[in-house]
Amino acid sequence: MLGLGCLNLNRFSHFPSPPSLPSSRSDLLKVASRRFALSVTKTQQSPVTKPQSTSTAIIEIDNPASVKRQLAQLFDLSLRATVPDEPDVVPLIDACAVKGGVKFGDYQCNNAMGIWSKMKGKQTGFRGPPAIGQAIVNNLPPSEMIDSCSVAGPGFVNVVLSKKWIAESLQRMLIDGINSWAPRLPVKRALIDFSSPNIAKEMHVGHLRSTIIGDTLARMLEFSRVECVIRRNHVGDWGTQFGMLITNLFEKFPNPDDVSEADIGDLQAFYKASKVRFDSDPEFKLRAQQAVVRLQSGEIKYRKAWKQICDVSRAEFDKVYQRLGVQLEERGESFYNPYIPGVLEKLDNLGLIEESDGARVIYVEGVDIPLIAVKRDGGYNYFTTDLASLWYRLNEEKLEWIVYVTDIGQQQHFDMLFKAYRRAGWLPKDENAYPKCTHIGFGLVLGEDGKRFRTRSSEVVRLVDLLDEAKRRCKIAILERDTAKDWSEEEIEKTSEAIGYGAVKYADLKINRLTNYTFNFDQMLNDKGNTAVYLLYAHARICSIIRKSGKDIEEVKRNGKIVLDHEDERALGLHLLQFPEVYEEACTYLLPNFLCEYLYNLAEIFTKKFYANCQVVGSPEETSRLLLCEATVTVMRHCFYLLGIEPVYRL
Repeated sequence: MLGLGCLNLNRFSHFPSPPSLPSSRSDLLKVASRRFALSVTKTQQSPVTKPQSTSTAIIEIDNPASVKRQLAQLFDLSLRATVPDEPDVVPLIDACAVKGGVKFGDYQCNNAMGIWSKMKGKQTGFRGPPAIGQAIVNNLPPSEMIDSCSVAGPGFVNVVLSKKWIAESLQRMLIDGINSWAPRLPVKRALIDFSSPNIAKEMHVGHLRSTIIGDTLARMLEFSRVECVIRRNHVGDWGTQFGMLITNLFEKFPNPDDVSEADIGDLQAFYKASKVRFDSDPEFKLRAQQAVVRLQSGEIKYRKAWKQICDVSRAEFDKVYQRLGVQLEERGESFYNPYIPGVLEKLDNLGLIEESDGARVIYVEGVDIPLIAVKRDGGYNYFTTDLASLWYRLNEEKLEWIVYVTDIGQQQHFDMLFKAYRRAGWLPKDENAYPKCTHIGFGLVLGEDGKRFRTRSSEVVRLVDLLDEAKRRCKIAILERDTAKDWSEEEIEKTSEAIGYGAVKYADLKINRLTNYTFNFDQMLNDKGNTAVYLLYAHARICSIIRKSGKDIEEVKRNGKIVLDHEDERALGLHLLQFPEVYEEACTYLLPNFLCEYLYNLAEIFTKKFYANCQVVGSPEETSRLLLCEATVTVMRHCFYLLGIEPVYRL
């Protein structure tokens, strides 16, 4: 998938196909599930850039709800009948794009030209790609999902899906639930390492992307039926900074037993004051360095002070996580400290560790500079801790897939870490084999000046302040609406939080994670365009339509029937049915912006086509159209859930 080890459904390994055609649908599924490829050209209304800077790994994913995959199963049989002497040909299926205002079908099989390039000059009955395309159509087995096929240009096979089949597929989802569309990854235990702030420092806007992206990736893996997804917060709770903090604390409060968390107060101010003394007072610096040794040796009063500082930090972190609705399991750097000597000894016994200028280092392929495992003074560093934590995760937690979510600037660090483990034989040489590790990088959050987002006084922006400001602005906008006059204070608060926090998340997630983006409250809180506000308003509008009907939607689902006679009903139904394949592609590259684009296009199709041209309440088609409304909010809510956004039901 992504980054250094991403899912790629476009290059499946496959087995030779049986010599005879299967005699039943179950046999068809067995055969076709082994042999197909999916074109991954993005065909949504706006282009989406896929990661180019990282390598691509292969992972097989079971996604039977995907229309592409179901068509690939049919075209696999046709291709084997059309070109039996070309057993390695696999179906290339993609959704049709609008060209010149015209759309020639719903999907397209693009194999004819490739087959012709292989067969050209040979004695065959084909005279060119169009003839091959027509033969592919002729050899397609009968299927309820296809209404018609046509051949265009150099053999492109355009497929129009049956509107009856689309309707029935949506109806099944409404009855069985959105989880019936969930794919399955071949992984049982996975870990997402994200957020990871440093103790004694407040979370700032720089932690925003890791926290939001990591939470969404965890939700995506959970939806993909990974049995155990661990959300790990690898906090920086160990290191030299604690020496200066504890020394400053003891000098302010000579009796450690009298110190309370309230005495520490503003941890950010306390950290700055300690840092000033550390940088300006040599004697203080020496005492601080000695305090680190005493802390790491386990002296009780130093451990107690360390714990108090950590507890104050955690309380501040929790304010952010509660606002974002993010759940994490903390396991800080200190946890792995006891494992470091053993891991280093194992690596040394394998001959990986060398002496260099008094330090102990590891060299990896393709990189001139070594990794420093032990510093000249005998101390450990960030890389040492990562060596130990990765060993623990592989050997004690028995994880199959470990995903690290950090800024893209750390890509080389993780690349070297993984290479060191492969050199040791602790990770497979094949990056696509399990267990495996993946680094998911992301760009910077910028201010209007194009530089790192900071306050006017050049301070980093506290994340809790940023979220509170988003909520404050949303609350003002809500109170200006006439409908809010009947709302309780609790409802106003919850709606302000849902929209404000959701707007911040969506503004981040809709951008390709590899790129930088400019933080702008006015843009992200706009109720027009590709924003969370627009999407939440669209969701609330659909909920209002269903409420105004006065119908019990569960009863309508049990007894009603979807009919797609109007072209805009069909357009909405088709887009809803394409959710599984778009989700699969988002998983393929671990790019949440694919989901954002799909969600925005869904809201646009509903609002500007279906809602504008298809009356729901009071129309002869009310039952069917109510079911389409329900299918739309079902998919929207699931997209919101995956993105960590709380839906709004009325505005």
